[in-house]
Amino acid sequence: MKSWKTVLGLTAASALTILAACGGGDSESGSGDDKTLVVGASNVPHAEILEHVQDEYEEKGYTLEIKKFQDYVLPNKTLADGELDANYFQHEPYLESQMAENKDYKFASAGGVHIEPIGVYSKDYASLDELPEGAEIIMSSSVADHGRILTMLQSEGLLTLAEGKTVDATVSDIVDNPKNLKFKTDVEAALLPQAFNNGEGDAVLINTNYAIDAGLNPLEDAIALEGEDSPYVNLIVTREGDEDDERVKALLEVLTSEETQQWILDEYKGAVVPVKQ
Repeated sequence: MKSWKTVLGLTAASALTILAACGGGDSESGSGDDKTLVVGASNVPHAEILEHVQDEYEEKGYTLEIKKFQDYVLPNKTLADGELDANYFQHEPYLESQMAENKDYKFASAGGVHIEPIGVYSKDYASLDELPEGAEIIMSSSVADHGRILTMLQSEGLLTLAEGKTVDATVSDIVDNPKNLKFKTDVEAALLPQAFNNGEGDAVLINTNYAIDAGLNPLEDAIALEGEDSPYVNLIVTREGDEDDERVKALLEVLTSEETQQWILDEYKGAVVPVKQ
């Protein structure tokens, strides 16, 4: 499982928390302290990246509190409820889909930090070309990821989507499927590594943050990786109107510094790629 067609430069996303009051000093949300930022994040790599910049953030006169999440739902709900000042786990297509589904979510992106590629993992096949007729492909139940995955498989020549369909594509938009691939789309993203380890399906598409958290190395273990032209940059997200809060700006500065970007490359060996500023 060492060969893959597309070597990418992306990194990803997901949900950990840095506690902070993003907004005016009189805000009663988050920490309630105009020098403390509370941010929610997923364990890997988001929380780890936040932990790396904590000291540098403190040198700017602020305190960063990090709350860790294991799913993709609670970080936005908790942000909307005012328990967080920001979150760091999601890309723009997911953010937009969540705001469309939840009318009380009034969020804004403060800026992008990194990209995480989705990888294809298989216990039985060393490349996508080896997938057999009727192979079962397991992917996240998150509809926001479906277009991302299907676009990737289209770029690898495994299928063709209806004209104009990209990030909004679903399985029903497949118009040509030469290998008659079967798609299982009801597995929670956090459980995809378990499905892979259990030998379920012929191939499993796993978000990089969950792959790394499960001890997989996307660059060595994936048989294919998303291309570097992916639009799925992981964002710092706040409530609408808080994206220009000085605490948030200071966090973006340390997250996108040259030192932090190099640390991300060294730490994750190219499986997580910083956004060029």
